[in-house]
Amino acid sequence: MSLGRVLVIEDEELIRETVALTLTEEGYEVMTIADGKMALEILQLQGTSPSDSKPEFQPDLVILDLMLPNINGLDLCRLLRRQGSSVPILMLSAKGTETDRVVGLEVGADDYLTKPFGMRELVARCRALLRRQQQFHPPSAAPSSPPSPTKAPPSLSYFDIGMYPEECRVIVRDAEVNLSPKEFKLLELFLRHPKRVWSRDQLLERIWGHDFIGDSKTVDVHIRWLREKLELDPSHPIHLVTVRGFGYRLG
Repeated sequence: MSLGRVLVIEDEELIRETVALTLTEEGYEVMTIADGKMALEILQLQGTSPSDSKPEFQPDLVILDLMLPNINGLDLCRLLRRQGSSVPILMLSAKGTETDRVVGLEVGADDYLTKPFGMRELVARCRALLRRQQQFHPPSAAPSSPPSPTKAPPSLSYFDIGMYPEECRVIVRDAEVNLSPKEFKLLELFLRHPKRVWSRDQLLERIWGHDFIGDSKTVDVHIRWLREKLELDPSHPIHLVTVRGFGYRLG
């Protein structure tokens, strides 16, 4: 039985085949692609297939190289997130500076691995990403027509923010907003503990898990995304505020 389906998008043949062989031996079902444009077609982001069709290979995890022919990894990751996909993305790159890692995280990558890397570390990161994804199942895609408003009061609320945890729904200023699984879990934690200050390390442990081996900057990136959906002016937040030198709090 397969442990999951992994799409490897890498133009260097040696790396691509080595990663595929390693993951296959670990029990994963693997598809490899060497071209960014072809990856778009597989992921059905170009709209060339009928709207009711589904890709033959729907990955549980994407391993994405930064430098690809035709369409680079950053643009591909950005497009995937704009389509509303929450599939975990592990980005590979020979560029290992903090700026490069932050850019990768900002466009939607869940983790970042610098070349050269060991296969054991790659497998460990894949396992961690898949395990965290399985801990939270995102809500189904919203219907084409707007859903009728929920009459019952939200289970968790703070000023103009309301959350229905069992329905995986969030209402902000009387309008429903779509949150990624990590954004939802972050907001739920803040709503359950208003005024409490959470450090980066505490948020990583509570939301990403103690086995997370990525960059702690991912917390800042997700907080920024969350502010864009909660705040009237994300650059001057009044709900999700920064406590300098300590972390973040709600209110």
